[in-house]
Amino acid sequence: MSKKILGRTDIVDFPKLGLFNIDVKMDTGAYTSTIHCSEIIEKDNTLLCIFNSEVHKNFGKTEIVFDTFWRTDVKSSNGFKENRYKVKSEVVFFGKTYKINLTLSTRDAMKFPVLIGRQFLRQKFMVDVDLENVSFHANRTKQI
Repeated sequence: MSKKILGRTDIVDFPKLGLFNIDVKMDTGAYTSTIHCSEIIEKDNTLLCIFNSEVHKNFGKTEIVFDTFWRTDVKSSNGFKENRYKVKSEVVFFGKTYKINLTLSTRDAMKFPVLIGRQFLRQKFMVDVDLENVSFHANRTKQI
């Protein structure tokens, strides 16, 4: 199976989360992928996640309830460990839908609301840091 080439950033959809045209950054230094979540409420074995941001475009107030979730430790580049919720979802690159595991974190202070890590990228994609929005532009070309 040949790998598709992605740039360092892209614009993708998360259809199960109701999030479209979301800016993402490929982070080959991160193992897991993470998405901005403004509020998380665990109740009765479910996880209510509110995806909302005044900073990140296309992050209107979307509420999703997850029946399946778990917690995982995530170590940042500065060595700090954080225990985060992790959920399964889907992401669209090059018009194809892929399954993805996402940790939930408040990312309003960050430039990108989503980081795509190695766990998702491996065996599917290679990253060329000189490129940007490769999948997004490929999809727009197909639509014309």
